[in-house]
Amino acid sequence: MHLHIFQHVPFEGPAEIGRWADLHGHEMTYTHFHRGEVVPMRHDYDWLIVLGGPMGVDDEAQYPWLAPERRFIHEAIAADKTVLGICLGAQLIARALGAAVGKNHCKEIGWLPIRPDPALASTLLGGVFPPQIEVFHWHGDTFDLPAGAVPVASSEVCRHQGFVVDNRVIGFQFHLETTPEAASRLIEHCGADLVDGGAATQTAEEIMADSEKFNIINSLLHDVLDRMAKVADGR
Repeated sequence: MHLHIFQHVPFEGPAEIGRWADLHGHEMTYTHFHRGEVVPMRHDYDWLIVLGGPMGVDDEAQYPWLAPERRFIHEAIAADKTVLGICLGAQLIARALGAAVGKNHCKEIGWLPIRPDPALASTLLGGVFPPQIEVFHWHGDTFDLPAGAVPVASSEVCRHQGFVVDNRVIGFQFHLETTPEAASRLIEHCGADLVDGGAATQTAEEIMADSEKFNIINSLLHDVLDRMAKVADGR
């Protein structure tokens, strides 16, 4: 299977997604927007994965590639591709599908619980998440649900933590792909977000204190990707 990755900054890569792809022998290609690369000319891939980044969906003056990226995402969904968006990636999918994206009332950074929505049971993600689980967050923006989307979960400070559209397009506001190494890079490059972040922002020490938490979310990620792979394969 051919996975195409949209990466926005050098320090926020696919992390555990890459290990999963290697385990299953899947091909991975990239558009590195931070290197000035442009979107592919053709949709010759099976699955589009849109990663996170510190920019916002409306920062087109500083990041002019956001507009063609959003158009590409819209075209991919219209072409019945399997699509996964994480954090900024989920926000870009939401905007591509006509939903509003804007600032959350506070930042949400670190290990904080989410509550899966009961409606998730009717989707390909049914049974993936326990009734409450801590996942890794690093965001200040949020999105409305696209039309026809099934909500994934909510948290104390962010109502919409994800969505599923047509059982093949998924957006997660949180990060299941983050490894200890990936978290360390976020802390190194985005550590200013941790200063005076409020009650929903943890310290670097709190984020890195328990490596088992990364193992738990990475295991959830593998389950999600396994299920999405079946959709992408048409099974």
